[in-house]
Amino acid sequence: MTMRKPLVAANWKMNGSDALARELTAALATVNLVNVDVLVCPPATLLHTLASTEQCLLGAQNLSQYTSGAYTGELSASLLTEAGVRFVLVGHSERRTLFAESDLVLAEKMQQAIAHGLTPVYCIGENLQQRQQEKTGQVLAKQLAAVYASHPEFIAKSVIAYEPVWAIGTGEAATPEQAQQAHAEVRQQLAQYDSKAAATVRILYGGSVNSKNATELFGQPDIDGGLVGGASLNAEEFLHICQSAKG
Repeated sequence: MTMRKPLVAANWKMNGSDALARELTAALATVNLVNVDVLVCPPATLLHTLASTEQCLLGAQNLSQYTSGAYTGELSASLLTEAGVRFVLVGHSERRTLFAESDLVLAEKMQQAIAHGLTPVYCIGENLQQRQQEKTGQVLAKQLAAVYASHPEFIAKSVIAYEPVWAIGTGEAATPEQAQQAHAEVRQQLAQYDSKAAATVRILYGGSVNSKNATELFGQPDIDGGLVGGASLNAEEFLHICQSAKG
């Protein structure tokens, strides 16, 4: 059996504060999480606050598909690495839907991240209508193929986050069985491109993860941690979630 170190990631979205960043790092310093990687993805204005901490890894919520240039408001991979960022979210459902980011754009962002030494957390997931129509596998396969069919070597340099869109911010999490089924399917689909990398890549569950459901979710064989939204804005709650992940 392949051992994968759990990863628990906080996605603060357009929330948080300097005070919360300091509160969270202080809370993380009180526990021994040597067997768990903890990642925090704050708004870009708070990256500097977390850049020097040893309590967590630092991630960005987005990056540009361009290397540099006249793209007002955008942040390139090189600017993020210079700011101390090591991970970056790519393809979160809110970026796909609210900002109309296409599979092509997301593939370009993945290329930028990996070319500059960042580890992309590639987010995939189906909406409620697609699940009801039993198209989950088809949707996930398309989203994975958009990146990995042409670049199978990217699998070993990525983290995958399965986030059913219908469970994000709704309080309705997938059952552990539903989540495990989707994670296993993702791993099987990745194995078509690179079986060795598919066995070792970390696949996170995202979608209303909290301290009450984290232990059961993280206990599933193909779930290697979580991408946590709202619950990560409470330092104590997030700490409990991190402690639920077992190395």
